[in-house]
Amino acid sequence: MNETRITHTASYLPARVVANAELAEMMETSDDWIYSRTGIKNRRVVENQNTSDLCTEVARALILKSGKKPSDIDFIIVATMTPDYSSPSTACLVQGNLEASNAMAFDISAACSGFVYALSMGETLIGSGKYQTGMVIAGETMSKVLDWEDRSTAVLFGDGAGGVLLENTGERPQFIDEYLQSDGSRGMSLTTSYSYNSSPFYQAEKKASTTLKMDGRSIFDFSLRNVSANIRTIVERNQLSDESIDYVLAHQANVRILDAVAKKSNLSRGKFLSNIASYANTSAASIPILLHECIEKGILQLGSQQKIVLTGFGGGLTWGSILLSL
Repeated sequence: MNETRITHTASYLPARVVANAELAEMMETSDDWIYSRTGIKNRRVVENQNTSDLCTEVARALILKSGKKPSDIDFIIVATMTPDYSSPSTACLVQGNLEASNAMAFDISAACSGFVYALSMGETLIGSGKYQTGMVIAGETMSKVLDWEDRSTAVLFGDGAGGVLLENTGERPQFIDEYLQSDGSRGMSLTTSYSYNSSPFYQAEKKASTTLKMDGRSIFDFSLRNVSANIRTIVERNQLSDESIDYVLAHQANVRILDAVAKKSNLSRGKFLSNIASYANTSAASIPILLHECIEKGILQLGSQQKIVLTGFGGGLTWGSILLSL
């Protein structure tokens, strides 16, 4: 019997802390303005690292905690919207750094939904019976794609990475259900890194955009309507209720979004765990960072059979939920 389980978690955050007060020295903003609108107090930013470096630290921590050898890893999936390069993939860089000689490696690009999408893929690979052990990691260096003069976006994001080790344990099912969605017709609501085509044969306008651009109102409305409906669907079709769901680990985009999604989902706000005050929006990395932190604090326990919903949403547009029984 092939049953995929999360057996270990890990996270890594850059050492450099940037508080709201420091941003107020760089742009027209204040600690009160940022915190009252977003729930963010601090964020971490890299000073001499790239996305693959953060993800490699997570991978090494998973190896150390599990007692496995790098050669035991069958696959490494990295979810990121801020890769080091278009090619090689960030996952291949991690695989090389880890010397995981037997692992296939590839990236998934689904923005802030990336970890949920990647976790779904990892569960499917192990569920096939062809793979026994894999890593699903999400990492971002959002600081490198921000316009640091635009307070509407620069104050929202931070850098970091988190991940899980997946194993075929043959035990009771941990992955109960999933519901992943996308809508490319609204994709221009959040964009970054539009590439310049320098080909002498290219006849269209030659333009490029290296920084993140976001229609905040559209993203808020999308979260309120589509993300809430997604959560309600996965809860209701598994005949669960507010009482039977222990916690929701949603993407840490904005505390106001979490408030609105909880209300619209008909779930208690207290069940939506959050660490956005400390780390801001780390895109794909926000859910695994939160998951690891909650396990370290004892709020969540692997093997406890707590029912949790992991919900990601963001650029693409992409969104989706995975229901787990830990």
